Amino acid sequence: MSLSNTTGLLLSFVARLVTGAQGHWYGCVPKAEQRIYFANHQSHLDWVLIWCALPRELRAHTRPIAAKDYWTSSPLKHWLTREVFNAVYVNRQRTDDQDPLEPLVEALRHGDSLVIFPEGTRSNLGEPQAFKSGLYHLARQFPEVQLIPAWIDNVQRVMPKGEVVPAPILCSVTFGAPMQLLPDEDKRAFLERAREAVTSLRRLGRSH
Repeated sequence: MSLSNTTGLLLSFVARLVTGAQGHWYGCVPKAEQRIYFANHQSHLDWVLIWCALPRELRAHTRPIAAKDYWTSSPLKHWLTREVFNAVYVNRQRTDDQDPLEPLVEALRHGDSLVIFPEGTRSNLGEPQAFKSGLYHLARQFPEVQLIPAWIDNVQRVMPKGEVVPAPILCSVTFGAPMQLLPDEDKRAFLERAREAVTSLRRLGRSH
């Protein structure tokens, strides 16, 4: 077994030990098909939690979106995101001639699944912020890819903004029914519907 695979199993074990990393599935089951998982964004650990909540056989083809400036700022973080999680790096600071969706489009064309956070930035308000347009454009370009909403609960208490040492808090990820862009659905209506699909899962997640 390679070092990256061994490290991935170890990180998964530690994440489950610290957070529980429980996955609850409503309206869909974990399945080896191409998907875009989209969720609320509260912590740098969000995508780690989703990755750990997926069955092991799905992780190799499910790639999280990671902010390049943060996750390549040290050799260790860069190695972990590149070799263990196979992250798709995105630039938060970009020039006018850069398409921020290009790395995501390339990954989807390659057949990978993605984990994205349509708010763009982390929120401590409880309610997700308005979704940015990236999810809409991906849904238009890849209508055959299932869109799976997910609600992440409690992870902001594990590693609050500014903290570097995680605290042991029970967390969960609730996955909802797949959705797609409807014919003639405009961007605003779709993004509001997608946000509501995520928010509506909060009650289900806390019922466990």
